[in-house]
Amino acid sequence: MTQTGPSLDILARLLDLAKRAGAENADAVLLENASLGVSCRLGQMEDLERSEGRDVGLRVLIGQKQAIVSGSDVAPMALGLLAQRAVDMARYATEDPFAGLADPALLAKSWPDNLDMIDTSEPGAEELIEQARATEDAARAVPGITNSEGASASWSRGRIAIATSHGFAGSYENTSFAVGVSVLAGEGTAMERDYEYDSARHRSDLADPAEIGRRAAERTVRRLGARSVKPTKVPVVYDPRVAGGLLGHLTGAISGSAVARGTSFLKNSLGEMIFAPGIHVIDDPLRPRGQRSKPFDGEGVATRRQSIIEDGRLTTWLMDSASARQLNMASTGHASRGTGLPAPGPTNFYMAPGSVSAKDMIGAIDDGFYVMEMIGMGVNGVTGDYSRGASGYWIEKGELTYPVSGLTIAGNLRDMFKAIVPADDLVFKYGINAPTLRIDGMTIAGS
Repeated sequence: MTQTGPSLDILARLLDLAKRAGAENADAVLLENASLGVSCRLGQMEDLERSEGRDVGLRVLIGQKQAIVSGSDVAPMALGLLAQRAVDMARYATEDPFAGLADPALLAKSWPDNLDMIDTSEPGAEELIEQARATEDAARAVPGITNSEGASASWSRGRIAIATSHGFAGSYENTSFAVGVSVLAGEGTAMERDYEYDSARHRSDLADPAEIGRRAAERTVRRLGARSVKPTKVPVVYDPRVAGGLLGHLTGAISGSAVARGTSFLKNSLGEMIFAPGIHVIDDPLRPRGQRSKPFDGEGVATRRQSIIEDGRLTTWLMDSASARQLNMASTGHASRGTGLPAPGPTNFYMAPGSVSAKDMIGAIDDGFYVMEMIGMGVNGVTGDYSRGASGYWIEKGELTYPVSGLTIAGNLRDMFKAIVPADDLVFKYGINAPTLRIDGMTIAGS
């Protein structure tokens, strides 16, 4: 597929200037974005922000020496200075045996045009203000709500263009709409807060603002009177809004760069069973309207749907070109990129749903913990040790009963992954998604 356009024309000029300045190979990226966002609190608008920007990044290679520079000026003279500066830096750089452009055989030759990432409508400030106010009004109308931290609504549109000196040139666009609110219930030291938000590529996919506000408020009120609990070992159930965090720890552990450095607790686990049989984890960059969908990665490598965990077994790392070379493998098309160096990262990453409903999953627990919010980042990527603050509801005889807070959940991710049981309620809402998840035998401690 051959693409043309102003963004790619700028990158073509930049690559030509880099070659003229002495680069042997080069690639470049151009990021363009526009956004509009508002926030309201207690019915009054607090902030209104509009931004537009364009940034360019250039990577040049001289042998195995590389350098990268970035800027925002795309005038011909500025591009010439950018190219010369990058080449001058590369000449003095330390050799990197793994530096280089993507394997030409892996570059995208064509890509789908049905990812449906663009909503051509652009909301005005008044429309966003109305959305934010409607969200907050619905939340404040719920009995028990005593204050608000505010509501927000936003829109953005972006374009990424990538070109390389060995023949790749492509670009794609996306839009995003978001609405959210955070409110408080109770008074003084007995005060609690919670939130709700939604985001989507298309405005029509957003949840109703009043529904978002109502859910935030009901969650907040339900948290009043939170207790702590004595140290114990019980089943823990992760609500979908926090369950994706467990998959986030997985993506970090299977990142090609972490594996190559030897800093992952899964560094020797390729091809092994790290989940129970029947568990499937997918990375799908070609999902229509996906939060992280893209037709090619940050180096121009073709993207594809991949089974990362197949029937419990780890099938691959997430790799860009550099980490793949370090591991003597091929890029998996997972290079993420701003204007800096590429680095491996997931796209639309999710765990396939199981066969049990969340209601039945909870109903089978006599004594346990249902997690609604995680606090802190107590995860050791080298050992897999896991210890995080959490709040939610205590489960008694198959029912969510009283709210609990100030708890710590502890375990090791190796053991936790093998014990995960997914419910059947997967919803695609974030970049990383999971259904309700149950893990038995977790250690719980109160503050």
